[in-house]
Amino acid sequence: MPEARTTRPAAATLRLEALAYTLAAAFITLTVATRFYGSLRLQTLYAELWADPAGFDKWVAHGRGPWSAPLDDVFIHFDFARSTARGAPFQWSEGNGYSSGGTSLLYPFVLALGYWGGFRGLSLMLWAAIVACVATFGFLLGARRWARDLPAPARLLLPFGLLAVGTLDWSLFSGMEVALFLALWALAYVAYDDLRGYENAGDPRLVLRGAAVLGGVGGLVVATRPEGVTAIFVLALAASLPVLKRSRTHAALVFGSAMLPALLVLGAQSFANRWFTGESTAAGALVKLEMHHPYLDARQVFDDWLFYIKYQALRVTQYHFADQPAYGWIAWLLGFAALAFRRTRRPALILWSSALMWVLIVALNGQVRWQNERYTMPAVAWLLGAATLGTGALLTRAYELRHKLRGPLILVATTSAVALFLVHQAPRFREQLWFFGRASRNIFDQHVQAGLVLREKITPQPKRVLVGDAGAIPYISDLPALDIIGLGGYHDFPFARATRQHVGAGIELIERMAPSERPDILAIYPSWWGDLPAWFGQPLGAIPVRGNVICGGAAKVLYRPDWSPLDASSRPFSLRAGERLIDAVDEADLISEREHDYRIAGAPGFVTMELLQSPRDQNPLWDAGRTLPPNAVESFYLTSENAAHARLVVRAAPTERVSFGIELNGKAVGRVTLEPRRGWVEASVDHLALPSGKTLVRFGPSDHERILFHVFLIAEP
Repeated sequence: MPEARTTRPAAATLRLEALAYTLAAAFITLTVATRFYGSLRLQTLYAELWADPAGFDKWVAHGRGPWSAPLDDVFIHFDFARSTARGAPFQWSEGNGYSSGGTSLLYPFVLALGYWGGFRGLSLMLWAAIVACVATFGFLLGARRWARDLPAPARLLLPFGLLAVGTLDWSLFSGMEVALFLALWALAYVAYDDLRGYENAGDPRLVLRGAAVLGGVGGLVVATRPEGVTAIFVLALAASLPVLKRSRTHAALVFGSAMLPALLVLGAQSFANRWFTGESTAAGALVKLEMHHPYLDARQVFDDWLFYIKYQALRVTQYHFADQPAYGWIAWLLGFAALAFRRTRRPALILWSSALMWVLIVALNGQVRWQNERYTMPAVAWLLGAATLGTGALLTRAYELRHKLRGPLILVATTSAVALFLVHQAPRFREQLWFFGRASRNIFDQHVQAGLVLREKITPQPKRVLVGDAGAIPYISDLPALDIIGLGGYHDFPFARATRQHVGAGIELIERMAPSERPDILAIYPSWWGDLPAWFGQPLGAIPVRGNVICGGAAKVLYRPDWSPLDASSRPFSLRAGERLIDAVDEADLISEREHDYRIAGAPGFVTMELLQSPRDQNPLWDAGRTLPPNAVESFYLTSENAAHARLVVRAAPTERVSFGIELNGKAVGRVTLEPRRGWVEASVDHLALPSGKTLVRFGPSDHERILFHVFLIAEP
């Protein structure tokens, strides 16, 4: 009986503390969310006055404007979600086939639930806001486990500390997958914490079951963000190390069970990418990661990686954390303090390790500097978690030493540091509130309005729209689309790899599309795409943005394209009577190059393009090619059959005389000399005897820089 009387108050106190923590987490989540979404809808209220003065009174009556999002990338998720809801999962634009360009496999399915539930059009952002609030609340609830060894008042600091920084809140409530990712990671931490309890109990079956649960949640984490595999690795390692003392085999089983689902998700995604697109690497990685940049060598990639590591640390600390750089480091000091106390050391090690590994892997992303540093935000959340734990541990220590001099000193130092951090974070928090609303207004002003124009005001209505920002325009217009950047995907055409080399390589792929499938409207920033709009587009109008802070240009311009200069590009204009085309290598056309095993030695082969009159009929003829220095050698295979004699024709547009040698199957057969003239030139080596089947062709070196656009193998009569 005495034991019962002592445990009941403890249990009741624990339940009361859990209730207080839950209420605090709910309160801070809703408070911060309403401020950010209030800023959004206030700004879009002003935008609606500009976009639709006649309908402005309707929104004034509501007291708030329509929904929008601070990033066009949010609408990429909406595109995938709508396709999923319509029965075409993993398609950015229905009919384009599987796309590997989404940043999350799982998140579009979560959004699709809202679409099925009636959240259509811009109101899908309302569903995304609900998901963000629920996920953020779940993240805060899971974070309570970090502080399980701290007293209740110290645990209550976590919800407030985690949402104290405006830039993290910006990303959490932006409509992107950050909140869902952190919620699932917090659930994985809870699974890890339960597993640790099973280990202490010494039941191997429970340990393996707990490892399997951790692995299952880890699979969801990686399905939400593939980079999350690093954070799951940290939890799996932390779970297996204590078991290692007793049994290496058992520790390996724990680690393998915890990691296997995450690795299976990555493997399945890579396999699907390869199967449907021909590339095991996701389109987003091809577009964004420096290691996939076609013109950087290993040293440059490494230097960029070091730069982006430093950039993340300094940008977050000296800008986002405080209005004066020095005060941002307070978060780091408090985070390190969590490592100094036994009661917080274990979770702090996990938080710090997760943050460090995240920063290292995200530093591979060449776009880490853009979009309010959203790629770094999980690491920011973990750093703030460590800092809040450190604050709680310091205050607990101050209370324990309250009767000694050290206690008050620790209390004053800790509270002063926290106060300084919050005071200098406050201006940044207000700035982020404004930025959230203004960015959402920019997207509404430009991208959403462009989509409405395409849907309602272009006659005849376009069949397919080409975009360079792949989200809101196709979502609002509900038109088939082509993302020339390559994130959206179009069947197995390698737009992501091509356009990163040059827009000309992307146009080569448009040339491959059936004329009925080619985009019949462009909605692009003209400054992004070189000569594309000038050569192929007739301007129809522009959708401007006022007070731009997030859009890629001052105006999104609509063009009616004319793709006719592509139609004759694949045939030589120097074809003689009785000749027929046997084979051809279209330089800068990545599919043609892959089919012919095209290789360059001694240069990266920068892509360029030209639009010049065809000597045959004086019509414009477009082609893309590669620029090669004199020492470069290019090789490829051509296939000949049933041709006693053939000639090799090279298309160029030389501005100076250039000459280079040609080898067939390792044997020199002559030289091609290109004389400069105004327009296209096709020169040839005639009367070649080729064996039936594949022939290895080598060009170069040359006496000057050369730019070649097309190589044709023609059967002579």
